[in-house]
Amino acid sequence: QVQLVESGGGLVQAGGSLRLSCAPSGRFFSISAMAWCRQAPGKQREVVAIISNGGSTNYADSVKGRFTISRDNAKNTVYLQMNSLKPEDTAVYYCNFNAKERSGSGLFGYWGQGTQVTVSS
Repeated sequence: QVQLVESGGGLVQAGGSLRLSCAPSGRFFSISAMAWCRQAPGKQREVVAIISNGGSTNYADSVKGRFTISRDNAKNTVYLQMNSLKPEDTAVYYCNFNAKERSGSGLFGYWGQGTQVTVSS
């Protein structure tokens, strides 16, 4: 089964920036929406940003104007540029693809293993 591999997390001071990347370990037949979600300790996982295969984007209110999601369809990669980071952005960030592995398969959700983002005050 294809897996998603994330990179780019780390420790940053408030006001700083990080860029997350997520790419599959193998090939998908097709990918529709890509998304970034996050889960802070003791909280439910929440959607941070979504990008459609046509490039339309949506963001959680808490990150609008600070985060930018983008995708490179040639590389099957999704990015999350995070600027003006705040301590409340601290969480494990997960990427999610809605994708097909083969032409005859259904559309399934795939998750990365998560990457830790810690913002210090």
